Amino acid sequence: MTTNAKINAGGRLQAMAPDRQAFFLLRTVFTAAPILFGLDKFTNILTDWTIYLAPVATSVVPVSAQTFMYMVGVVEIIAGIAVAVRPGFGSLLVAVWLLGIIINLLVLGSFYDVALRDFGLLVGALALNRLSPAGSWRRHGK
Repeated sequence: MTTNAKINAGGRLQAMAPDRQAFFLLRTVFTAAPILFGLDKFTNILTDWTIYLAPVATSVVPVSAQTFMYMVGVVEIIAGIAVAVRPGFGSLLVAVWLLGIIINLLVLGSFYDVALRDFGLLVGALALNRLSPAGSWRRHGK
């Protein structure tokens, strides 16, 4: 069968393969989370995002911390959309972006717990890349 689901001997519909389920779960999360966090950079409802910004960032890009966060928000929204449209490319974009965030937090010298969490997310983004349509499940025709 060419569809994601298969019919078993009893005529019942089986769920899609576990690797496809993992792909869709990761793609959904890595689409929604960057878009929502990116939008929040403009409202600061979840937190004051500027506290996570190392001062060196605003010395390299000479703008206020909040303006810098607006730029971060735009990039995060674009990354989320990229994951939705081209998950192979978008997942790498998210992984690189998360690496930048981790480096920023390490330079800041605090929020090591957030840096560790973002490392876990980076690994998840790389897993999404491996499962993306150019990944193994598509090559094997599942």
